[in-house]
Amino acid sequence: MSLLQSIRAKSARVGVIGLGYVGLPLAVASARCGFPVTGFDVDPEKVAQVNAGESYIEAVAAEAMDEACAAGLKATDDFSELRECQIIIICVPTPLSAQREPDLSYVEETTTTIAAHLRPGTMVVLESTTYPGTTEEVICPILSTSGFKLGEEIFVAYSPEREDPGNKSFTTRSIPKVVAGSGKIAGDLVEEFYSQVVERVVRVSTTQTAEAVKITENIFRAVNIALVNEMKLIYEAMGIDVWEVIDGAATKPFGFMPFYPGPGLGGHCIPIDPFYLTWKAREFEVPTRFIELAGEINTRMPRHVVDRVRAVIDLECGRGLKGSEILLVGIAYKKNVPDMRESPSMKLMELLDEAEARVAYFDPHVPEIPKMREYMKFASIKSIEPSKLKPNHYTAVIIATDHDDIDYAALTALGCPIIDTRNAISRRGLPGNRVFKA
Repeated sequence: MSLLQSIRAKSARVGVIGLGYVGLPLAVASARCGFPVTGFDVDPEKVAQVNAGESYIEAVAAEAMDEACAAGLKATDDFSELRECQIIIICVPTPLSAQREPDLSYVEETTTTIAAHLRPGTMVVLESTTYPGTTEEVICPILSTSGFKLGEEIFVAYSPEREDPGNKSFTTRSIPKVVAGSGKIAGDLVEEFYSQVVERVVRVSTTQTAEAVKITENIFRAVNIALVNEMKLIYEAMGIDVWEVIDGAATKPFGFMPFYPGPGLGGHCIPIDPFYLTWKAREFEVPTRFIELAGEINTRMPRHVVDRVRAVIDLECGRGLKGSEILLVGIAYKKNVPDMRESPSMKLMELLDEAEARVAYFDPHVPEIPKMREYMKFASIKSIEPSKLKPNHYTAVIIATDHDDIDYAALTALGCPIIDTRNAISRRGLPGNRVFKA
């Protein structure tokens, strides 16, 4: 049976490498629609949880996990089992190096492992976000070392992930999927596969185009967020509430799309992905001034927030940051998720710690700060229990992430100034006589 026939019959085994925020939802969605699925991960704890039918990601409901496992979803850290898979999907991180250059080491190592276990009639799909040209320039050459002929014996494709943690309006199945193949046959195969898994597939002409689609989506957001962050600084100096300005402008039914300021950028996509394009653009001697300026503005926001905190407690309490008790509310990078990737709250904690403030945090979604590549100093610090938040104990409160399940009225009752980076207090109509927006 050909690969195309196996896809149509849903008998092709799908291997998903990387069972994180992208890989696990995709593995579950693929299993629920009838494909046999094996998830691969180097983390034995994730493997054990999947095999026990446990979801460790809020976007994957227990019911969906149960259904996927009943359909045969399994996980392993034995990558030799890739030989059993006819469709292999790469969902590994693509971080930046310390020099803000693309770090494709996870992609390269994973592809090398795949090449060692390939068999004819296999399709390899990259989902990790990267710069235009990665599939053709990095993935294809590595897979060619297998000895199989690309486009005839093995097939390569790209389909950018579009997960949005915490967004209950969209699921893996309902979000349109952009796909492209390295050659027509690969394009037909990847289109046929994802058509079985998601409701709508959008095929584009080349893998470079598909890679550029994802980068463009994230640069669009990064630049617009930087714009409102800069406007916030301007309007703050003028005594104008930028939130009220944006809400007013958003009433225009055309020509305006609201974006909102914050304490900095978080998540894997917006803080990182634009720099993949700026790096690649240097090869063509094309300047990327807008993208780089947006990055500078967004990266500077945590320092602005700390400066605002310093000014507020000087005005309200007559003291500096040294020795102050600061409560950081919300440590995840966005509301209603436990996702800590590139969270600006961690930069806030670092800056406050450097200023010798005593920092505690409260986040109902993150009971303990996990180990991360950066900020190892703060690993294993635990969130304060709501019942232990003491009135008249804190010098100031910073609202960094506006989770819906936080009692904001209780925060205002703590008897200290609140620096609100998300407009959470005003949006809920609570008293704001000691609330300062930042």
